[in-house]
Amino acid sequence: MNVQLKQDCHFKNDGTDNFGADILKGLSAHPKKLSSKYFYDKTGDRLFQQIMAMPEYYLTNCELDIFQNKTEELAKAISNINESFDLIELGAGDAMKSSYLLKNLVEKGTNFTYMPIDISGNILSVLQENLKKKLPELEILPLEGEYFDMLDKATGISKRKKVVLFLGGNIGNMESEEARHFCNEVKRKLNAGDLFLVGFDLKKNPNTILAAYNDPAGITASFNLNLLTRINRELKADFKVENFQHYQNYDPISGACRSFLVSLCDQEVHVGNHLVYFKRDELIDMEISQKFSEQDIKKLAGDSGFHILVEIKDTKNWFVDSIWMV
Repeated sequence: MNVQLKQDCHFKNDGTDNFGADILKGLSAHPKKLSSKYFYDKTGDRLFQQIMAMPEYYLTNCELDIFQNKTEELAKAISNINESFDLIELGAGDAMKSSYLLKNLVEKGTNFTYMPIDISGNILSVLQENLKKKLPELEILPLEGEYFDMLDKATGISKRKKVVLFLGGNIGNMESEEARHFCNEVKRKLNAGDLFLVGFDLKKNPNTILAAYNDPAGITASFNLNLLTRINRELKADFKVENFQHYQNYDPISGACRSFLVSLCDQEVHVGNHLVYFKRDELIDMEISQKFSEQDIKKLAGDSGFHILVEIKDTKNWFVDSIWMV
């Protein structure tokens, strides 16, 4: 089934916005916890672009190395001659890395449709505008919303083979059980022969890892604190951002790199009609950035019902794009 899609199509998830409910639930938990998926408003998008450009943030350059210099290897792994497919990218962002693969596929005349999925409509608009200029012949269908809602929509559009990209080490933003559940859900939505390409940040010198999330310029701190500003704006809250401090740590044994916000004093915060109490030194758990061994990756693939087809590493062997088949 050859599906022709207009380049200016943009599907939006019209489901209920869970932002307020999720924030209140997280601030009522013990310990308090906020979901990193809500970091990405317009300011959050801009700050994350700055993070990716930091010299300490090696992840971008490592995976970019793979997509820039091993593009042909990637293209061969995910596509066969005369085979049509849908290329679905979860959390596409600005498609900086995947654009190298898209260019390679377009230049070969590959019959595929690119379906970038992101919770941020702002970043999808930027992506679409940039790709229209760079690759005007690319068939693109942006999908704004939660991963699985939009993956359901994407897999229902055609019966073609599906290739799902999940780049940037984003699998590491989940706790271990959550990552297994996520991969199982992706597998459940795919058919035999479909592919899942996952980017994994590998365990390495712990100082290198910690520096990537605890930059001296304080951009990562601003990125975390910006969520409080977003809550103030969208949920009529009164967080005093200056009363919170960013804290980062990394455990090289478990591979868990975690970020927190620390309350600097006893304080009360209104979120709409709700009152939230903070004790001095109380933490808000903001984000995990899990790092993986090769054995961790094999186990996750096997537990999720996938077979590892190919693994492509950067030149430093710090990062791997692992391609799994259902």
